[in-house]
Amino acid sequence: MDRLKEKIYKWIFTLLAFASLFFLVGITLTLFIEGLPAFQEVGFFDFILGQDWYPTYSPPDYGILPLILGTLWVTIGAVLICVPIGVGSALFINEIAGKRLKSILKPIIEILAGIPSIVYGFFGMVIVAPFIQKLLNLPVGLTAFTGSLMLGIMATPTVCSISEDALSCVPRSFREASLAVGATRWQTLTKVTFPAAASGISTSIILGMSRAVGETMTVLMVTGGAAVIPHTFFQAVRPMTSTIAAEMGEAVMGSTHYHALFGIGLILFFITFIFNIIAELISRRFRLKLGLGR
Repeated sequence: MDRLKEKIYKWIFTLLAFASLFFLVGITLTLFIEGLPAFQEVGFFDFILGQDWYPTYSPPDYGILPLILGTLWVTIGAVLICVPIGVGSALFINEIAGKRLKSILKPIIEILAGIPSIVYGFFGMVIVAPFIQKLLNLPVGLTAFTGSLMLGIMATPTVCSISEDALSCVPRSFREASLAVGATRWQTLTKVTFPAAASGISTSIILGMSRAVGETMTVLMVTGGAAVIPHTFFQAVRPMTSTIAAEMGEAVMGSTHYHALFGIGLILFFITFIFNIIAELISRRFRLKLGLGR
């Protein structure tokens, strides 16, 4: 009976593992099948480097360069916000905070990571955007800066949690050896602990960037939705994810517009795929460096 149960459990978990692989392959094939016609009909360079996105005009324009740059500006701004706050919070929780304070801060950060993106978007649209508009005397508060601010807050728990885990994996003997030779606590933190966990912290930053690149609902609500090439952070933009979400319901199935939206999804797929590969390589290097196995 015990052997039968083990076989049943083995087959169940095997099916679940292959189901995940099946869905991944299905999504990838769908993106390629539906997205490649856009490159054939519009042209690869015209699609990637085109400066006008007017899919409903006559004749239509399907240049996604403004969408790519909008995504880039929002992501860069989010990284500039989430990296100092996330890494700094991880250093404080792991190295400075006491056990009681750590037991409070860690769950709060995990709760922030679980808040739905629609809540962040609503908060940014109703509270943050009007505040930024009045504070900076802008014509509109729905800008790339607002999107960067909200995405930075959303990505901070990811960066903080993974960075804190990386710092926790640094052997205690490293700190003790540093303190034993006369180094201060600050010198130990900056010269020993942080460099030892640098690979894991780099992984958290890359995964935070992936979160910012792939976010949809928040940027749809707070970035303004203007498909133009941005020149400042205080300008309305339209990232790639928000374009797909806003227009997929209106695109005629099988049309060039329809395939172009899948083409945008294909570009996003490759961007996040590259980010995840880099994160895995850095994480593997981090594990091997500390002797945690392959």
